[in-house]
Amino acid sequence: MADFGGTDLEAFRTQAREWLEANFPASLRRDASAVTEAEASGAQLEGDAALWKQRMGAKGWGTPTWPANLGGGGLSRAEAKVLGEEMARIGAPNPIGGMGVIMFGPTLLEYGNEDQLKRHIPPIVKGELRWCQGFSEPGAGSDLASLQTKAVDMGDHYLVSGSKIWTSGAHLADWCFCLVRTDQSKKHEGISFLLIDMKSPGVEARPILLINGTTPFCETFFTDVKVPKENLMGPLNGGWTLAKRLLQHERQGISGAGQLTPGAQAGAVPGPGLTELARDYVGLDPDGALADADLRTRLTRHLMEAQAFQLTGQRAAAETRSNSGPSAVSSVLKNVGSQVRQEKAELAVEILGAQGLGWDGEAFSRDEVGTMRAMLRSKSGTIAGGSQEIQNNIISKRILGLPEATQAR
Repeated sequence: MADFGGTDLEAFRTQAREWLEANFPASLRRDASAVTEAEASGAQLEGDAALWKQRMGAKGWGTPTWPANLGGGGLSRAEAKVLGEEMARIGAPNPIGGMGVIMFGPTLLEYGNEDQLKRHIPPIVKGELRWCQGFSEPGAGSDLASLQTKAVDMGDHYLVSGSKIWTSGAHLADWCFCLVRTDQSKKHEGISFLLIDMKSPGVEARPILLINGTTPFCETFFTDVKVPKENLMGPLNGGWTLAKRLLQHERQGISGAGQLTPGAQAGAVPGPGLTELARDYVGLDPDGALADADLRTRLTRHLMEAQAFQLTGQRAAAETRSNSGPSAVSSVLKNVGSQVRQEKAELAVEILGAQGLGWDGEAFSRDEVGTMRAMLRSKSGTIAGGSQEIQNNIISKRILGLPEATQAR
C-alpha cells in the first residue's frame, strides 16, 4: 500500500487493528512467550502459536515491507511502523523471524536473480524454512576474508570442503548462506557467496554448549558437499561485496534499534522492566523513590541511555527510507546496542539480589532463572556480528574517514 499521508495512514491503522483483533489468538494475549521462546529454541510451534504464525505468513505482515508479488506485505515504511505500533498495543509478537528475515532475505532481494527470489523469498515470508550463516571459521573470525573453506568448480556443480564456527542454529537450519573461497590467488576478490542445502550429504553440524546452558551455536563441517551452480548468488568471486552488505543487516538486527515489530534479542532479560523489577525486589522509601539511592542513579542513567539509543535507531531507520538499506551507521548501533543490553542484564541480576543467582530449582521463578542466563548470554553481544574493535575500525574508516590501520571485517 502506498503512503499518501496522515489520513491514509489512519485508515490503514484501522484496517490493521481490525485484522489483528480478528486474527491474533486470544490465548496468546495472556502470554505470548510461547511464540518467542519456541522460535528462539527451535521448537516446533503448536496450537494457537502455530496458527498465529500461519496467519501472519499468509498475510505477509511478518515481513511487512517486502514485495507483495513475492509474498511480503508490500507496505510502506510508514505503514509498517503503524503495524508495529498496533502489534505492540495488543502484545502480538512477530512470529516470522530468524536469519532469513533479518540478514539473508534483504540481501537476496538486492542481489539475487529472479529464480533465486522466487525460490527462496516465499518460504522465508511464511516462516517455513530456517537459514543459518556460514561465515566465521576457526582461523578467520575478525579477519573474515582469510577464510579457507573452498568450493572447487566441477563443471555443473561446486564441491565444497572446509569448516565454519559459531554457526547460529546450524543444527536446526534447512539452508546455509555461506562464504567460500573460489580463487586461492586473491584474498577478498577470491570469495564467493553460495547457498547450501543443509540436508546435502557431507554436511555436519555439531552444537556448542555455552556457559548459560544453551546451544545456539555450532561447528559446521563440509566434506565434499555438492552444490549446484545455480546456488551461486551474485558474481563468481564477488561474494565479499554481498558479505559486507549482509553484515550491515546483521549488525542492525543485533543492535535491536528502531525495530518496527517486537522481537526477541539474544540476551534479552525476561519479565517486567527494570523499574518494576526494582520496585518489587528493592522496595521504595517513604517518599516513594527507590530505596537504594546509588542504584536509583545508575538505573536512571541506564534508562536515559536506552531511550536515547532507541530514538537514534528510529532516526537512522527513517533516514534509509530511500531503500538504500543500512549503512556503516549500523556499526555504531551494534556497538551501543550490545552495551546497553549488557548493562540492562547486569542491573537486572543486581536488583534481584540472591534471587538473581539461581540456576534452577523451586526456590527460583522462571524469570529469575532466565535473568541470570540472559546476563551470561548478553556477554557475547560485543563479539557476535563483528567485535567492538572491528566495528570501531569500520566507524573510523567509513564514517570518520580516518586512515585504515587494519583490514576490517
